[in-house]
This record gives sequence, structure tokens and C-alpha cells, in this order.
Amino acid sequence: MSLEWAGPAGSVRPVVTAPANVLGAVGEEVDPTAAEIVELAADLVATMRVSPGCVGLAAPQVGVGAQVFCVNVVGHPKAVTTHGTFVLCNAKIIEASRWRPGREGCMSVPDLTGDVKRAGRIVVEAVLPGTGEPVTVAADAFEARALQHEIDHCAGKLFLDRVAGAHALYQRKVYL
Repeated sequence: MSLEWAGPAGSVRPVVTAPANVLGAVGEEVDPTAAEIVELAADLVATMRVSPGCVGLAAPQVGVGAQVFCVNVVGHPKAVTTHGTFVLCNAKIIEASRWRPGREGCMSVPDLTGDVKRAGRIVVEAVLPGTGEPVTVAADAFEARALQHEIDHCAGKLFLDRVAGAHALYQRKVYL
């Protein structure tokens, strides 16, 4: 079964930045078959696609407190597994292993990057928007990191909440 997003074309939404309250709130579980969730999924994909360097975007980042996000790491030099452009709802990590630090950035924290320890291999259970079909996604390396980053957004966490301290934060040098 393909995870590749085949839903409608969406509209680009503005990305909210910290300290917006929605970024620190736990997103609501969603009905993946609801029309507004399919529209949100399409808008997330459209917004990600027009944002240079963006490999994932979660609903809270466009001001919506919902557990919906998209990911696409195809072509990224650190990617090993890739599932194309996909959107997941109500995602939960059920397995995580091979923990390693790595540098992360975020459109909602545009001025900083930071070193975050994440699992290098994960398994996620979620449902697809539109069909509501349950899926299990195994990912590693950079795609696993991107998934964890977006799942964190849906849980009201930023990468800033996961850095070891100020010594692990850096001023962003390149603006994408």
C-alpha cells in the first residue's frame, strides 16, 4: 500500500511561530474522514511544498490544534528510507530504537537550530486522511527524525523542548 498523498490540491496557509499558544498545546485527535481534515491535509502539503527546505509540517504550525501532519524527505542528503509525500492523522510511535543526536530546525522557530536526540528507527501507527485507513509506517534515519519532530508538534512540543541545554542551540546560519 502506498502512503503517497493523492488527495486534493490545497491552499498555502501562513506558518505560525513561537511563542504562539497553539504550538504549546496538545492537538486534538481527529476524524480522518471529515472534509475539514482532508482540506487541512491538502493545505499542509501545499504549504510544505512552497517552503524551501521544509521536510514536514504539522497542523499546529498553521494554527490548527489537531493531530495531523505531512512529511516528505525525498531528495534530502540524510534520508535513507523515504515514503514520498504523505499525511498522517492521530500518529503514535509504537517502537523506537537507535537513539542519536542530530541537528534540527523548524519553520516555527526560524532563528535557531539545535541538537536533539531522536530514535534512528521508529514504527508509527496512524490513520490516513480521507479513507481513515489504519497504517503502520517503519522509518529510519532522517525520515524517522522528521516523523518524531512532527509528532512532537501534535503533542505541543517544539525541538527546543528536547535540546540538552543552551549549549546545544545555534543561531541559524542559512535561511531557506
